[in-house]
Order: sequence, then C-alpha cells, then structure tokens
Amino acid sequence: MRTDTSGATALMLDEVRRQFDLAWALTELHLDALTEADFLWEPADLCWTVHRGEDGTWVADFAEVEPDPVPVPTIAWLTWHIDFWWSAAIATLAGDELPEPTSIRWAGTGEQATARVRDLAAQWRNTMSALTSDDLAAPTGFPWPESSGRTVADTVLWVTVELTKNAAEIGQLRLLRAACR
Repeated sequence: MRTDTSGATALMLDEVRRQFDLAWALTELHLDALTEADFLWEPADLCWTVHRGEDGTWVADFAEVEPDPVPVPTIAWLTWHIDFWWSAAIATLAGDELPEPTSIRWAGTGEQATARVRDLAAQWRNTMSALTSDDLAAPTGFPWPESSGRTVADTVLWVTVELTKNAAEIGQLRLLRAACR
C-alpha cells in the first residue's frame, strides 16, 4: 500500500473507486438486459438455484464446502450470492456481525433481486466514500480468516473482483439462454 505522505493514498482511493465503477458498469449492462424468465432458468441438470420455502421466502442452495463437480448456478442464485457476500463485506467494514449465508433470502423476483443488488452498490459507494488511508490499512477477517493478515484494502479490492466475476457469470448465462431459445 502507498503511504499518505504526498496524497498518494487519496489517489489510490480514487483509482479503487474508478475500478469499482468500471465493474459496476459491466454489472448494469447485464442487469438491464435480464428478463424475469432469465432468473430461474436452469442451464444444466446439476444446478444451484433458489427455492420457495414453506414460509414463502426464497432460500438458496448452499453448502459450506463446494461439491465436486460444482453445480452450475442460475441467475437467481448468483443474485442471492451477490447479496450474501456484499452484505457480509458491508457488515465487516461497519464492524457489524457477519450474516450467515442461510440468513440471506433471495428477493423473490428478478426485479426485486436487481433492485437489491443496486441498493448494495449504493451502500458500497457510501462505504468506500467514508474510507481513509488508516481504514485501508486496518486488518480485516472477511472474506479471509482473521489470521490471514489481510487488510480492508484487500477486502475493498476483492469486492470489485468478485462483482466482476459474478457479472460475467450472469452475462454468460443470459447469453447462453438467449442462444438456446
């Protein structure tokens, strides 16, 4: 990490925010193109998706240890996954308790899931706007173990990478579904 002696850390924060904006633009590109039917489309027999529970809420398939082979996710599952990890990242940086994956419910419709992801993006922008160079250097335990030696800067950068990966997965599933019609 850069030092703050010449304002370089402030510049780094600006660069990190610009990289997030780039990842978010890719995400929006795919979110804007989705139809309601895209969310629950199952691209393979072995699939992770979301299911309506007896209480009416939507529960995501989840395993503490990924199975081998890893199931292909649906877009609904990917939006749930974004909701989980982003909620956890925001909670971590706020000093709040981490949510359990099973405590996060899918929004229920594609429109609601998209709105939730957009809300998380706004929350993340607010979180990043409040960060200082001292904050970036602070240790953090998400998404790594506490003993990893990782910092808030690592988490902030990881969010952009994870969002880019998930946006690409959503885009690929959207394109695959369109090609199969």
